[in-house]
Amino acid sequence: MNKGTAWVIGASSGLGLSTAEALAAEGWLVVSGARSFSAPSATAPAHGRIHPLPLDVTDAQSREAFAAAALAASPRVDALVCCAAVLVLGSCEHTGGAAYQQVMQTNFLGMVEMVSLALPHMRAQGGGRIVLFSSINGLLGVPFQSAYTASKHAVEGYAECLAMETHPFGVQVCLVEPGDHRGGSQHTRLHAIAPEGDPYAAACRTACAVIHRDETGGLSPVRLGQKVARELGRRRMRFRLLVAKPDQRLAVLIHRLLPVRLHFAILRDYYGKGGHAS
Repeated sequence: MNKGTAWVIGASSGLGLSTAEALAAEGWLVVSGARSFSAPSATAPAHGRIHPLPLDVTDAQSREAFAAAALAASPRVDALVCCAAVLVLGSCEHTGGAAYQQVMQTNFLGMVEMVSLALPHMRAQGGGRIVLFSSINGLLGVPFQSAYTASKHAVEGYAECLAMETHPFGVQVCLVEPGDHRGGSQHTRLHAIAPEGDPYAAACRTACAVIHRDETGGLSPVRLGQKVARELGRRRMRFRLLVAKPDQRLAVLIHRLLPVRLHFAILRDYYGKGGHAS
């Protein structure tokens, strides 16, 4: 059964790939985009329902070429799923402007541009669905992930505005907020360049080891893709879909309820002691 056409952005690995495959398995025609799809070996269709196309969300020409090719494959845009993201690890002081710009261009501004390309078609159709991948870091900050956290906070605010503005046109918006999941590409995990004698070096190494351990032991990306596919199949999508382990759900709740100083102390302790908070 054909459920419609979905554009899945950032679908070469991890959560984006799993989401594209889950949608294809559910009967969607998937047009997937990623920078690595420029290589012929990376563009073999999966399930016979995925059409991979090269896409760099930070490049206007690439975005326009993707949209044109996607519309040639199918004249409809029933769903847009934006998963493209990069992560830079490092202290706030030594994560330079270029690194912040790179993360914001990919995680936020590139997403905004893809929404702007899809929306006119959704309005003309009388409706559509937009799924924006935020993160648990869109809800709370984590030491040494400031660029990623800032970009995901931007996604959260943008999505609230988008949902209100597009409601009269029959367009639904859903924020997916994943906690740690396995299988992300290491090519999208970068490190800020710190000077010799960096005073944050030891704390950053400890925190990065915790981040890596938590991702390695994270949830299944396949299960997340299936949850997103089910959400897109609902008559009315939820605005927020938090997919995280119980301890990370608890961290979100603590962030909301506890005084800021206590919340900060708990996270500093967790990331400063190798992931074993006292």
